[in-house]
Amino acid sequence: MTEYERWETRYATPDYAFGKEPNYFLRSCKSLLPPSGRALAVADGEGRNGVWLAEQGLDVVSIDFSPSAQRKAKALAAERHVKVAFELVDVHNWNYPEADFDVVVEIFTQFSSPAERALKWSGMKRSLKSGGLLIIQGYTPKQLEYGTGGPKQIENLYTRASNEPFPNFVYYRSWRRSARFTKEHHTVGCPLSLI
Repeated sequence: MTEYERWETRYATPDYAFGKEPNYFLRSCKSLLPPSGRALAVADGEGRNGVWLAEQGLDVVSIDFSPSAQRKAKALAAERHVKVAFELVDVHNWNYPEADFDVVVEIFTQFSSPAERALKWSGMKRSLKSGGLLIIQGYTPKQLEYGTGGPKQIENLYTRASNEPFPNFVYYRSWRRSARFTKEHHTVGCPLSLI
């Protein structure tokens, strides 16, 4: 099964796979967000993070490759009465615009191989305005010990070394976290959080 098929199957259900609330780490960054500006939500899935960013007053572009996910993301934006521009794209090959976003967010998008991640992160870096806010969160190799989710390919997991394209993080934390996304989806994991 390809990554596209796997995610399309997962998002084809009526329920929201990760719930409708934003990622806990993203929500914790609220005080760092500008009061206005443009935000890019990379591999935004069912839209919980992009919609939340729009609720914070940002002009959001949400990109993902799953039509099923984006249908639900559009419904969530309508439910929350916010406007989000959705683009159905491959995040590795999207034409990331030059210095166009004040905020770029990538939360748990570790389906990317190292080569694909390099393409995606190069685009994300290019699209972030000078002085902009970059928020990334993903699992570390320690996640494999928990076996509760995330990629099983160690090369897809994040380490300080894998974040070389972004050397100027002001916050770097690897930690153990328990999270409940929905009644059916509860996990313990070891994410790496970067700002």
